[in-house]
Amino acid sequence: MTTYAADDIRSQLAAPTPARAVDPATPIKPSQWIEFHHLPPSEVAPNGSRTWIARAANLVLAYTEARAGDVFARTGQPDEYTVLMYSDSAPVTVTGGGRTESVAEESFVVVPPGDSEIRVDGDGTLIRLFSARADDLREGALNAGAYAEPDQRAAPLEPWPDPVGGFALRVYRLADTPIAPGRFGRIFRTTNLMVNFLAEEPGPRDVHKLSPHHHDDFEQISLAVKGRFKHHIRYPWGPDSTRWRADENREIATPSICVIPPPTVHTTQGIGGHQQLIDIFSPPRADFSASGWVLNADDYPAG
Repeated sequence: MTTYAADDIRSQLAAPTPARAVDPATPIKPSQWIEFHHLPPSEVAPNGSRTWIARAANLVLAYTEARAGDVFARTGQPDEYTVLMYSDSAPVTVTGGGRTESVAEESFVVVPPGDSEIRVDGDGTLIRLFSARADDLREGALNAGAYAEPDQRAAPLEPWPDPVGGFALRVYRLADTPIAPGRFGRIFRTTNLMVNFLAEEPGPRDVHKLSPHHHDDFEQISLAVKGRFKHHIRYPWGPDSTRWRADENREIATPSICVIPPPTVHTTQGIGGHQQLIDIFSPPRADFSASGWVLNADDYPAG
């Protein structure tokens, strides 16, 4: 991992465990830029909710402009999934694992395997994250073709230990864990993914304080939910010059995701307006887990 500036809290992270050995000639996947409103929705629900489905190597994201009364059910879901709730999210009632919870505030909601449903109680955004084990969602992703050949550089998804007390519907309200000095964002994990709710920012990022870095063997999925962002991505050169790619320095519309492949050097720059970015990783990051920053670590043991 690239060294961070001394005033970047991530400079405190322990050195990562050496990555799996990868032949330098192994191709690097191109990044994925999914601007939801520029694409037709993957599905439309009876009350008019529009859903866009996109994937990464190990993860599927369903972004929905939800309308009250629509219900999103899963039958025989093979593993747990999550609902990301930020300030513009729709209020929902979630049922799973024999429990029902109504949630109308910023939260990280974990839904257990098996049968479940999410009822939308008011108009707003609904964001769900699944592992790539959800066959129907993975195969129906807008960018499914990008992973017709697996990413040989990305670490495969190996589930982390089961949660303490077993799988259950869990709601972690962000108001209980506000942004705090000495901690990077608000990080939660499950057995199959990790999410960092970064702070909402009132204005552009200081151009003198960006944080270019790389990950040896895992993707980063940057979800833009508010404001304007520019992603900067630099591809390392391998021995085959025909596979070299130019740097990418592109603004991306909101709402959107940018899937950043390993081992590219990358950083994201907020460039205007009130903005918020949510970073997603699958499987969970070992370095963040070792940092003490994971807010639900007591429920989810480290791998």
